[in-house]
Amino acid sequence: MEFKRDLAGISQKVLTDSLRSMEEDGIITRMVYPEVPPRVEYALSQLGESMRPIIGAMEAWGLGYQERAKGR
Repeated sequence: MEFKRDLAGISQKVLTDSLRSMEEDGIITRMVYPEVPPRVEYALSQLGESMRPIIGAMEAWGLGYQERAKGR
């Protein structure tokens, strides 16, 4: 599971609850493929895509803050 690998330290329950909540809020979409084992893919919905500039700004701020904190 890519999310699980990318989010070290998160439990399966917390990840599942978060994904379900974002799906219910319309931020992501979920596609289940009838395979063995089952495969599930998540993608940003149109609403989720509209958040990219906000997330990008938060990332830029966080990276700047890290650099500033290193200089202390």
